[in-house]
Amino acid sequence: MNQNEFVQLISPFKDKVFRLAKRLLISTEEAEDATQEVWVKLWSKNKNLEGFNSVEAFAMTLTKNYCLDQLKSKRAGNIKIVHNNFTDCQPSLDKKTEDIDSLNWVEKIINQLPEQQRLVIQMRDIEQYEFAAIAEIMNMNETAIRVALSRARKTIRESMTKTHSYGIK
Repeated sequence: MNQNEFVQLISPFKDKVFRLAKRLLISTEEAEDATQEVWVKLWSKNKNLEGFNSVEAFAMTLTKNYCLDQLKSKRAGNIKIVHNNFTDCQPSLDKKTEDIDSLNWVEKIINQLPEQQRLVIQMRDIEQYEFAAIAEIMNMNETAIRVALSRARKTIRESMTKTHSYGIK
């Protein structure tokens, strides 16, 4: 495989790799470094890439593992997930404030989830991966992915309901 073929192979998912790295590492610079490391690892295996069912899933697995290794080595135990890609249709100021507050609450709740649930929420609800791809990346079966996602969503829903109904009886 030559360089042009390699670039064509990774182009469809290069942004997904960066976004996952950024979600896990928070820092843009560290995410760029992680992305470059993943590309180097893929390039070193370019002769064997045809043997993989999904090069994208393999790249996402490499990214996840590399980022988790980086976090472990820095002893940074908190993974921050920021959701800021909602559309602004000029709602009122109080609605904007309420939405920002809700997003902050969801972010805090997600940060308190177990690591596996955080990653499943990230890949399914934010990155829009299919269950099969998530199962391959996380090295789990699809049923376990669905259970982890259901539990994560239930925890978020219950916490948000509790937060929004505070003081109401």
